[in-house]
Amino acid sequence: MPIDLNDFRVKPGATVNLHKHPTLVDPLFDSKKQYHKLLDDHVARLSALQQLLYAANSHAILLIFQAMDAAGKDGAIKHVMSGVNPQGCQVFSFKHPSSTELQHDFLWRTTRNLPERGRIGIFNRSYYEEVLIARVHPEILVSEALPKPPHDATTLWHDRYRSITDLERHLTLNGTIIIKFFLHLSKEEQRKRFIDRIDDPAKNWKFSTADIEERKFWDHYMTAYEACLAATSTEAAPWYIVPADNKRNARLIVSQTILETMESLHMSYPKTTPKRHDELLAIRKQLEEGHHGHANNDGSH
Repeated sequence: MPIDLNDFRVKPGATVNLHKHPTLVDPLFDSKKQYHKLLDDHVARLSALQQLLYAANSHAILLIFQAMDAAGKDGAIKHVMSGVNPQGCQVFSFKHPSSTELQHDFLWRTTRNLPERGRIGIFNRSYYEEVLIARVHPEILVSEALPKPPHDATTLWHDRYRSITDLERHLTLNGTIIIKFFLHLSKEEQRKRFIDRIDDPAKNWKFSTADIEERKFWDHYMTAYEACLAATSTEAAPWYIVPADNKRNARLIVSQTILETMESLHMSYPKTTPKRHDELLAIRKQLEEGHHGHANNDGSH
């Protein structure tokens, strides 16, 4: 079935109620075989577009992934970007900020890793952590040594939303296309995936007791996400709420979104000027003559 991305896109200024957004939708494929065929097609088209992006050298692409633990961020990045040339793609995963990073404003550690023109940058978590985990655990703000600790936390979050949207507007005006994905997982599906990580020795490394602690704050995180998605989804840098209980569905929605966004840029390979064309013909002639001369030399021995 065709994917209508408007079903998942957060409209600018809209109120977000995550209870009204499904974590599971009807499968976008009829069989496992068809899923692989669809994904392989998306991956091949993405690979061609990434090559064009590099050649055109007019835009950068920034993909941002946010989600609760076990929602499938790593898997989506791995499967969707599997065909992209590693030289044209950079993935950054943002964990707890270092002491050096804490000496800077909250956007510094991510902005220094932004993709340059011609490349795709992927943020596995991002500056949005500063209005998500920092909102759920405000004690984190103490280590950020803010010059004026806010008496009213609401003001702080609104100021940060504005800093983020100002940054994204600036980046967009300068050629960076931003696509933001919130992988929307149900609490029940997270429970099942946690149990799977415990039961499967090959997945034990993925599980930490901190994940269970964070699960206790589920409702607080949903409130933080609702406020964040509503405040920061813009026409230029939209959020997509991707139903994530079915990993394969989620990957197809993510890959389709990236494809449609990149195709909308109407990029083209650089045109050769008449002068450059003449230069290339002259070089070609030299190469041809060199080849014939080499053949003659070989024949004389």
